[in-house]
Amino acid sequence: MKRMNFVKVLAVALASVLMIAALAGCQQRGSAVDQDQLDRRQYMSQVNQAMDELQTRLESFSDAVSRDDVVGMRTQADNAFKALDELNGIEVPDALKDIQTDYVDGTNSLKDALNGYIDLYTEIESATDEQPFDWSTYDQRIADIQAKYDAGIDKLKKGDETAASKE
Repeated sequence: MKRMNFVKVLAVALASVLMIAALAGCQQRGSAVDQDQLDRRQYMSQVNQAMDELQTRLESFSDAVSRDDVVGMRTQADNAFKALDELNGIEVPDALKDIQTDYVDGTNSLKDALNGYIDLYTEIESATDEQPFDWSTYDQRIADIQAKYDAGIDKLKKGDETAASKE
């Protein structure tokens, strides 16, 4: 009889231990999911911050363009590149690496477009009577620059759309 009671108590104790272990496992899985969501939110917050900074710096670039200030364009482009580098340097959760790839590709294309624009205007500004600017290439060069810019924006939008679909 004592042995039967001992077996019942042991069975109840083992069942209790298993339930506690199962609950702890669920809690750890829940914590992992919570951490994953927190990592995603933190990543997207950093992306948004970098994009806001980029927008501000590109507005300064546009101001320099409107003044035909090539030196200002270079300075403001370099400032914009810092924002792009910050975006590229954000630590990425594994589940969002494809989004980061779109952001990096987009920012690289934007860098190429800004550099192309500055190079074009530098050539125009430095043209002389002895070495005039070849205006026959202007329209094509602007179109190429615009294509790089558009490709960059499209990649950034794709990253945003992918991020929105993962939430």
